Amino acid sequence: MDFTQLFTPFKIGKMTIKNRIVMSPMGLNAGHEDGTIADDEIAYFEKRAQGGTGMIIMGCQFLTKKLAQGSLEGYLDQTYMIPQLTNLCEMVQKYDTKICAQLSCGTGKNAFANMYGEPPVSASAIPSMFNEAIICHALTIAEIQQIMQEFTYSAKLVKDAGFDAIEVHAHAGYLVDQFMSAVWNKRTDAYGGTLEKRMRFPLEIVAAIRQAVGPDMPIIFRIACKHLFEGGRTIEETLPMLKMLEDAGVDALDIDSGSYENIEYIFPPAYLGDACMSDVCAEARKAVTIPLLNSGNHTPETGVALIESGNADFVMFGRPLISDPELPIKLLEERRSQVRPCIRCNEDCIGRILTRLTKMSCSVNPMAVFEGRMTCKKTEKPQNVVVIGGGPGGMEAARTAALVGHQVTLYEKNAVLGGQLESAATPPFKSQLRELVRWYIEQLDLCHVTVRLNTEVTADSEVLAAADKIIVATGAMPVTPPIAGIEQTVDILSAHLHPEKLAGDRIVYCGGGLSACDSALETAMQGKQVSIVEMQADVAIQDHMINRAALLAKLREYNVTLYTNCKVLEIHADGVQIQAADGQITLVSADTVVSAFGMIPNQSVAQAIDQKNHLKTRLIGDCQKIGKVGPAVRSGMYAAMTL
Repeated sequence: MDFTQLFTPFKIGKMTIKNRIVMSPMGLNAGHEDGTIADDEIAYFEKRAQGGTGMIIMGCQFLTKKLAQGSLEGYLDQTYMIPQLTNLCEMVQKYDTKICAQLSCGTGKNAFANMYGEPPVSASAIPSMFNEAIICHALTIAEIQQIMQEFTYSAKLVKDAGFDAIEVHAHAGYLVDQFMSAVWNKRTDAYGGTLEKRMRFPLEIVAAIRQAVGPDMPIIFRIACKHLFEGGRTIEETLPMLKMLEDAGVDALDIDSGSYENIEYIFPPAYLGDACMSDVCAEARKAVTIPLLNSGNHTPETGVALIESGNADFVMFGRPLISDPELPIKLLEERRSQVRPCIRCNEDCIGRILTRLTKMSCSVNPMAVFEGRMTCKKTEKPQNVVVIGGGPGGMEAARTAALVGHQVTLYEKNAVLGGQLESAATPPFKSQLRELVRWYIEQLDLCHVTVRLNTEVTADSEVLAAADKIIVATGAMPVTPPIAGIEQTVDILSAHLHPEKLAGDRIVYCGGGLSACDSALETAMQGKQVSIVEMQADVAIQDHMINRAALLAKLREYNVTLYTNCKVLEIHADGVQIQAADGQITLVSADTVVSAFGMIPNQSVAQAIDQKNHLKTRLIGDCQKIGKVGPAVRSGMYAAMTL
């Protein structure tokens, strides 16, 4: 495909951007308590600029510490923050990449309960998003006026630091959006009621920023064109707002869809598909003449299609630029196949922030946000390295070891590489996993890794004696519990890889983990009657709330029946006998039953190899501890970097 259109220059106001590729604003949660940004953040953004991105929009920085009820992205209320921000600007701009500061007056009702110490503020006294028992403090007129002064101060600060543009964060139901939207704004004063009154808050923000930066510095406004929940703002209601923003002097609009009430659109997982929010662009284009930017699971191909359609002027890549900071330059150099794909798992980007309160990284690129701390430094003592297992951990270990300069041979007992990715990638909505396997295969070839398929290695294999270092990544295997009739079932890996084994129209999955849910959804999408039996209170409980929200919506859409809090008693030729929490026993009719009771480490060979060659062996991935793609890849990279 010809990606030339992505590399044409375009203007926002008086600012010329060298290409149409913009990095979406995403918080790193790497800031310091005093409001300054971390060196890690500078190295991270510099890497994306070096990779050819036209403009980078930072994750939102808050006006003040008091308003910073979210992840640690820094705040902008003291002049001592300027020098470190200047370091960032200079490191990005030396590559002719523009850098845009995103200003926010807070998350408002969307503040995570574990990230604030007092009730959040909002346009009105409405319940907090994540704890309805907490009622937000409705901002007073005096407090609103104070916020406008703070916007002016912060805008002047980032201009002095050297930023090229400013974006207002009015997205996803954050505080500015809470003023703009009737579903949250219940005020009866000058800031609520009619459209004009609800728009007073954002328009005053634009004026406050313009007062500070003058006529030439571009102002971009980030807004969801539709909220996608009942009572939320529709695109028809948003279009007049876009025109009002243009008339107020906004230079460009950053548009997509979603809200925290429909959180999967804020961090769109694989289930939403490619370019899942580009549909808003055509209508927005009719409403305004200023440039439009659009994000939402874009691929290079959908990016070209969007620009060629004329419905938007810039395509935004967020997580794809985390997974591969060199995405633009690879496209420019006609190396599309070498772009490492984002698998849209949300595990090590927003997932690390949500579940661990630590800084962001990436499941397929563990270097992300560690660029200043880790490098693949060429070894001065090349070694003969044997990697056993061709799953994600093993492939990453082999790739990194070869990049470091070692002679690497990868052994895989099956006929293809991929390990569990091979099965996990079968659903149509997991296209990026298939891309990841393909990417690894090409990378191993480019790195001159010798790959031996259909070759099983044991503790007694001669190749181990000749190896200087051994990395074992034998993965995991399905659990087979002692349940009567389980020999009649199809195991979950076979269900993915050999759908022809799912005979008949009624398919029952015993176990409701993520792999089972994905396979069940894939099967239901083919028109079959699908049920899931799960002992716990819900399915896919190890997945975090963003992915689960999208997954559960899809399971409902395709009428998958969930039997939760139910135990599998026996498996019969005509179905599964289950027992509910209240003791009631039911037979769930089935033509085929899938055994999906989870996975256990495949340790027998791994432990035998380790015992015989302990001083030169390292175990990684699932054979050591069951996990997802991210931990496997990270353990493979670390093992290879430290040989």
